[in-house]
Amino acid sequence: MRKSRVLEKLRRDEWIIIPQVGQIPSFKIVEMLGMIGFDAVWIDMEHKDFGYDTLAQMTLACRATGIDPVVRIVKDGYTSVIRPLEAGAAGLIIPHCMSPEEAAKIVRWAKFAPEGLRGVDGAGVDGNYIMMDLPQYVKDANRETFLVVQIEDREAVECVEEIAAVKGIDVLFVGPADLSQSYGVFPNFDHPLILTAIDKVAEAATRHGKWWGIPVGSVDHAREMIGKGARFLAHGAEVIVLTEGFRAIKDRFDALRKDLAKGGES
Repeated sequence: MRKSRVLEKLRRDEWIIIPQVGQIPSFKIVEMLGMIGFDAVWIDMEHKDFGYDTLAQMTLACRATGIDPVVRIVKDGYTSVIRPLEAGAAGLIIPHCMSPEEAAKIVRWAKFAPEGLRGVDGAGVDGNYIMMDLPQYVKDANRETFLVVQIEDREAVECVEEIAAVKGIDVLFVGPADLSQSYGVFPNFDHPLILTAIDKVAEAATRHGKWWGIPVGSVDHAREMIGKGARFLAHGAEVIVLTEGFRAIKDRFDALRKDLAKGGES
């Protein structure tokens, strides 16, 4: 099992930036991100419609380029946790974690004994298709895979100390958009209630020796969050990059069309 680049950096107290892919679930886009030099890609299965065969192709592209596949799962029980791991996910993102009991259940499903009770198979790519020593596989899987729980509901903020205390959870990730809905201030992500909630998550993570993260909208925003201790930063998505890129091309040539219509030469 390959070592996680994300965990390697986090353990050195470095921050990572992770872009999202899912609306266009192509292994080629994932491969490009790895070639560019990103440490990880956020593969989103929560809001997107693709299956585990497609996910397996995307994680294969990750292995080929040395990038960590981090999968936001569909919350659909035990198999929705283990199958991305058996397909090669380095980490899982669990949306809308609401309680310490739910966080503990995720750990129980995702980690092998003694940390949890994940079913042992080893026949997937994560176990080198049964060509890996089973005790070593279990040990490596527990050490080199990580769990991110999303704190994006008022109820979760109110018990974030207890969630952060759950052994086996690695990262608390704030979801400002859904938090603003939960607090009744959508779409004001900078509302004092949301900023207070972010600080509460950050403080709980720090107290319990966990990393924390958040989506960032700009380099300046990232600088601010890093200053508050954030190490797991999300920014960008393939659908945003494509639409903004193609829109910029169209805008440039629309400007040329208008200029030529007025008799210009440039």
